Amino acid sequence: MSRTVQITIDCQDPERLARFWAEALGYIIPGPPGVRLGEDEDPISAWKEFIADLGIELGPENMRAAIDDPEEVGPRVFFQTVPEAKTVKNRMHLDVRAAPGLDGDERMDALETECTRLTELGGSRLRRVDPDPPLEHGFIVMTDPEGNEFCLD
Repeated sequence: MSRTVQITIDCQDPERLARFWAEALGYIIPGPPGVRLGEDEDPISAWKEFIADLGIELGPENMRAAIDDPEEVGPRVFFQTVPEAKTVKNRMHLDVRAAPGLDGDERMDALETECTRLTELGGSRLRRVDPDPPLEHGFIVMTDPEGNEFCLD
């Protein structure tokens, strides 16, 4: 029997990373249970109001956020505050499939376009690895706003 997974990311600013990764993956930030959000309403603001209405006070050290695949295919990604800062390279990273079915220059052009978009959202470009057939199709290594590495693949 296969199992589903939730990816949990320890971070300093769950809201910022949730917003970045929702854009990077084409995910959504879900609203609170039983709350119907208007088209222009911010789900994170709705969560803060929902929690406050429950009488719960959350400090920055208790903040959390999550993003979901709107098609309910990919895993949920959960962001939680941790007290320590990231100090070394992460041991696991995400490969974001930004150029499925493309090869060569067309693939790398698509990856460059996505790299530019994600850089404008707070990501950083680290390096590009060009195609080297037959085993390497090419990718771009980036970091999210808190320095977690991922690849545009």
